[in-house]
Amino acid sequence: MRLLVVEDERKVASFIKKGLEEEGYAVDLASDGEIGLTLSLDGVHDLIILDINLPKMDGLSILQELRNKKVKTPVLLLTVRAAIEDKVIGLDTGADDYLTKPFAFQELLARVRALLRRRADAESPLLQVADLTLDPATRLVSRGTQEIALTAKEFALLSYFMRNPGRVLTRTMIAEHVWDYDFDPMTNVIDVYVNYLRKKIEAGGEPKLIHTVRGVGYVMKVE
Repeated sequence: MRLLVVEDERKVASFIKKGLEEEGYAVDLASDGEIGLTLSLDGVHDLIILDINLPKMDGLSILQELRNKKVKTPVLLLTVRAAIEDKVIGLDTGADDYLTKPFAFQELLARVRALLRRRADAESPLLQVADLTLDPATRLVSRGTQEIALTAKEFALLSYFMRNPGRVLTRTMIAEHVWDYDFDPMTNVIDVYVNYLRKKIEAGGEPKLIHTVRGVGYVMKVE
């Protein structure tokens, strides 16, 4: 999963980014409202954590602009405002949840997981290619009757493949969806993770599902 954090307080942003990355999420940062809006409109993020008090453009204005443009990405608002009226305004503007500063990271993480589960439940109850299945809600992966244990990054990569069966995915496309804007395209990290996946989903000698498209990237298909 790839998340966007729009937060101008550097220490808070760094704290959130580090904690989420330790949980296996890819995290992009924006330090002001204008940058935050631009990145929010990219359509590559699974969740946006949005501070209300931002320079250049406030969080509520960003949220209103996103919803006006029919961007449905879940938004978790952060603010020092604790009044019920402020929370109502935020939720009515289109926020999916609301967290008041200061907060415990475990509470933030729980809300992030809840929003991502809700989105997964709404979008697709089950992904399947041949006898390989992935449940976005429970994060269970299996091939045939054999359950497969994946790391958070492996799960995100496999999910991206299974949402795009038969489509050639370039390394750039994979990097943009599964990693963050700081990803170094000159590394072989993507190839390494694809090999990790292949070993796990083909551990029992099952037919190959992830195929290399030489000089381009990869495609998931049944041959």
